Amino acid sequence: MTDWFSKTVVDAKTTMLTEPFVHDFVRANIWHMRGRDVDLLVDTGMGIRPLAPEIDTPGGKPLLVVATHIHLDHVGSLHEFPSRAGPRMSAGHFDSMDEAVTYAHMFHDLDGAVSKLPAPGWKAADYKIPPAPLTRTLDEGDLVDLGDRQFRVLHLPGHSPDSIALFDEADGLFFAGDAIYDAMLIDDLPDSDRPAYRRTMQRLLDLPIRIGHGGHGPSFDAKRMREIATAYLRRTDGIGA
Repeated sequence: MTDWFSKTVVDAKTTMLTEPFVHDFVRANIWHMRGRDVDLLVDTGMGIRPLAPEIDTPGGKPLLVVATHIHLDHVGSLHEFPSRAGPRMSAGHFDSMDEAVTYAHMFHDLDGAVSKLPAPGWKAADYKIPPAPLTRTLDEGDLVDLGDRQFRVLHLPGHSPDSIALFDEADGLFFAGDAIYDAMLIDDLPDSDRPAYRRTMQRLLDLPIRIGHGGHGPSFDAKRMREIATAYLRRTDGIGA
């Protein structure tokens, strides 16, 4: 545990980081996976404090950072890293990080935005996300190769139109972003699409995962993922397929 980041060792190759001082509504999971040839970082949190110094990739080893979607709690530190991948659908917006797309403006007036000030005089109203143009765009079916394992890109819209996830088809490891996670699912943002989210949940019912690491909440197995997806489908029954 550092002053600004909490680190949890998941296994020999995977570490989860979170920002415990930010409001739980925007406290996202950040995943660092060590590959043979390339390390992978999935999402980058709010960016209120520097993330790059917390990532212990050996000097000279490539680090690919994947943003699962462009919402503020997943792209705040993306600009700190030179190798940046993200959804093709929203690629143009990473050049500006427009607040209307990232929803950074929602943080400006959030009560209890932080539990302690990251710097003297810091104000949530001044929060901005620096531009982080993508160096690689990702779409359905693309592969992210770490040398000893490959992740298939899945486009799973609903929470946001650009939501993507990474799935290791050989191992069953699933980095889900906000497509699905074991906490309150958000489907009422201006760019959310409940019928699309239902289609995503129906697709996930049959995805043969071993373990899922979501953008929020605890990790989950295949049984729990089916429970989450089924509960969402029941709750939204009748709004469209």
